[in-house]
Amino acid sequence: MKIVSIRTHPLAAPIDQPFAFSQAWVDTRVGLVVEIETDAGLTGWGDGYGPPKPIASVIDTLYAPRLIGRSPLAGDAIWEELYNGFRDHGQRGIPIQALSAIDIALWDLRGKFFGAPVHQLMGGPIRTEVKAYATGLYRRSNDRDDNHAMLHDEAEAYLDAGFGAMKTKVGFGFDDDIALVEMLRATIGDRSELFVDANHGCDVVQAKKLARAMEPLNIGWFEEPVEPEDIDGYAEVRAATDIPIAGGECSFTRHDFRRIMDARAMDIIQPDTASCGGLTEAKRISDMAWTHGVRHNPHVWGTGIGLAAAMQLLAVIPTTAPSFGAHHPLLEYDSTPHPFRQGLLVDPIRVEEGIAHVPQGPGLGIDIRRDVLEKWRMD
Repeated sequence: MKIVSIRTHPLAAPIDQPFAFSQAWVDTRVGLVVEIETDAGLTGWGDGYGPPKPIASVIDTLYAPRLIGRSPLAGDAIWEELYNGFRDHGQRGIPIQALSAIDIALWDLRGKFFGAPVHQLMGGPIRTEVKAYATGLYRRSNDRDDNHAMLHDEAEAYLDAGFGAMKTKVGFGFDDDIALVEMLRATIGDRSELFVDANHGCDVVQAKKLARAMEPLNIGWFEEPVEPEDIDGYAEVRAATDIPIAGGECSFTRHDFRRIMDARAMDIIQPDTASCGGLTEAKRISDMAWTHGVRHNPHVWGTGIGLAAAMQLLAVIPTTAPSFGAHHPLLEYDSTPHPFRQGLLVDPIRVEEGIAHVPQGPGLGIDIRRDVLEKWRMD
């Protein structure tokens, strides 16, 4: 079996209901899908998390020419060749996001070739179902009362849908942040876990102040409190609070995560499977986290292909401590408007009563709707 073509599909879709996190307002959802075709009639699908056109350019101009005529079964060899071939020009960021998309598609092809889901080829499954938390509760209005009213209703809707955990966004200033978190805790009571994400919108002083103020509110974790480069700052915030500190969606490959773990900077790492180096590298990172006693909850923010890849990974992430009460990794379920997340999949991955089931079909276990792919393709 040989690779005969590699196509990239940059996607963009406007949304009717813009929302904000600490860095910007979002009015358009974007994504990058890669399609790898073989002479055996099999097609593999990958997802690259990041700016679609730059990622597509790296794949089209640098990676694809090296892969035509190669066997897609040589996964580790291809990963090392692409990484080593361009490491002088990009050990992080867009080149690794492009490598992630290629790697996920190759895993999808290998699963289809052997007639097995990816998690079986990766040695699993440890689990076949995963508890999900709802990522939402973004700022929807700059008027505090209006915003609180909308997010109150949104939180109630997550409870009604069976979610036992949800995540909100901070990083808009101390008074605004603590008022929001207090309102949400009052809304959901003890019926749900509550996670808080600043999207690196605080400096160390702000993050420590906010963390200390949130401690009485039983916060499950404080995510990306400071800039991703500031590993020492993460460690300082972690030392200043009892709230678990999470991060890593903006970090790349096992090399970044080795530095994070050596510094004891995070309780929970959150590499994005479609960004950190693909399924190959995400599994390496997961095993390294296990040896350090650090939890691994993948960041998920992309197309339905990225969601499926995360589910395959979640099936094989080891528990940090083997016991009846062991912590198991969680699925981040993006609950914001997204026209081609679930819509891209023939059989969407659904969360029912807070639980998602790992796809059992060959490869990623999904089929793609080409009409949706073409509808949102960026010209």
